[in-house]
Amino acid sequence: MSIALPEVHEEVRLDEAEQTMRPWQTVVWNDPVNLMSYVVHVFREYFGYSEAEATRLMLAVHHDGHAIVAEGAREQMELHAQAMHDYGLWATVRQVSS
Repeated sequence: MSIALPEVHEEVRLDEAEQTMRPWQTVVWNDPVNLMSYVVHVFREYFGYSEAEATRLMLAVHHDGHAIVAEGAREQMELHAQAMHDYGLWATVRQVSS
């Protein structure tokens, strides 16, 4: 009588553990509504970024179409995205790809 080994389950658990350990990102997207100076203001006020860092991120949004403004736990990134929505900015949350 042979017994099947649970190798497949162990692999799935490793994949799940790896997936849950990857950080999440808050991404702000370019929009046709908000002024660049307003976006800098929001990044400084909400995230506490310096003028130079807020301007760098705003220019990434403007020229590249989006910028990663924060990285960390999913729940915190969702709070950041909601805050960006409250300021009238377009933002999404995504998990860092492996």
